Amino acid sequence: MIIVREVAQLRQAIAERRQLGTNRAKAEYGSAAIQQHTVGFAPTMGYLHEGHASLMQKAREMSDTVVLSIFVNPIQFGPNEDLDSYPRDEARDLEVARREGVDIVFLPTVAEMYPQPTRTKIHVSALTERLCGASRPGHFDGVTTVVAKLFNMVNPDLAFFGMKDAQQVAVLQQMVTDLNMNVTIVPCPIVREADGLALSSRNVYLSAEQREQALVLSQSLRKVREVSEDAVQSSFTIGQIHQMVESTITSSPLADIDYIEILTFPGLEPILAEQRLSDVKEDIIVALAVKFGNTRLIDNIRLQKAEVLSHV
Repeated sequence: MIIVREVAQLRQAIAERRQLGTNRAKAEYGSAAIQQHTVGFAPTMGYLHEGHASLMQKAREMSDTVVLSIFVNPIQFGPNEDLDSYPRDEARDLEVARREGVDIVFLPTVAEMYPQPTRTKIHVSALTERLCGASRPGHFDGVTTVVAKLFNMVNPDLAFFGMKDAQQVAVLQQMVTDLNMNVTIVPCPIVREADGLALSSRNVYLSAEQREQALVLSQSLRKVREVSEDAVQSSFTIGQIHQMVESTITSSPLADIDYIEILTFPGLEPILAEQRLSDVKEDIIVALAVKFGNTRLIDNIRLQKAEVLSHV
């Protein structure tokens, strides 16, 4: 595993891997062989958990070279958010990366990523105006900008992102499509603890009581899944689904709801409250953001059109 901290080193390491792959293909298949050496990329902010590991595993499965970046991106944090206290553990992260067969780890400093104040930012409209975009103004401009920079540095064929932040996946897919970026976004399923809590680097902030009560998030989403799979209950309206989710979450006295939204995916368009679940023809996402103490957790469930329609 190669560890690099500078952009020039990163580009050189990837170029050498691509050349090595090409030379091996020629040696094995002859000079006429056309064999693309694929680079898979997983951008992270570190403090890696099994959710991140699942991205690396998928990248390892689909790519010849796996690149992991670890960078806590300051321009996606608001002035009162947890940039300074965001958990970091470089040694532990590198051990996880080594375990998962990562080939190149990029560990830049803020000065390396932003050697001068950033005057260019990428803004994806509409998709960023709801959910976390409404609660965290400017957040997604920071995300799209740093991911675009990383894409330019790595030049990956495939980029792997977890569906826990489904809005991020939708926004980045829109950016890639609109700007004709030569990379394929690969969404990966949410990874959960055995009791259902979605894995997050921020879970470490939770007290034992908060951790226990945070289970209402996955419990509420599990009820949505059960309703969608029941031929009778799938006649519930979107408003009834919203009320069911809200009542489950508010059963926790520590839960402070930021938002509960039921939208189309990936368009993130609102659905009328009176519309029946069974009548929605697009994929649906039920997305949550809830604070327990000072810790803000997000979670979601995606109901794919084929899944819903197969039960009605």
